[in-house]
Amino acid sequence: MVAYFQNECVQIKESKIKKFPDALGVFTKRDFKKGEIVIKWNVTTLTQEEYEKISEYERNYFTHIQNDKILYYPDPERHVNRFENPNVYPDFKKKADVALRDITKGEELSIPKDVQEDF
Repeated sequence: MVAYFQNECVQIKESKIKKFPDALGVFTKRDFKKGEIVIKWNVTTLTQEEYEKISEYERNYFTHIQNDKILYYPDPERHVNRFENPNVYPDFKKKADVALRDITKGEELSIPKDVQEDF
């Protein structure tokens, strides 16, 4: 499998969950303990001009408009899929995905299916 993005903790490659049309997901490169931050978010705010310059695919899948702000999700957090048996949860105060349980190296990360973004 080709890694499309990676840092010391996670990498993006073909997903088993396949929520998005690009079929990518985020996988751990090391073990994480319950309660540990797995991904610290780097969500940015786009201007209308910046928003118009990104692809339609990115606008449809990796942006949210909230309180008149256009929020843009970069890699790796944009590829954490939703799943019925998640292993991380979005902690909006910490601005991070946090381990719900111990996670072993190589697991695909997922958040609860019904979680609502609350920035």
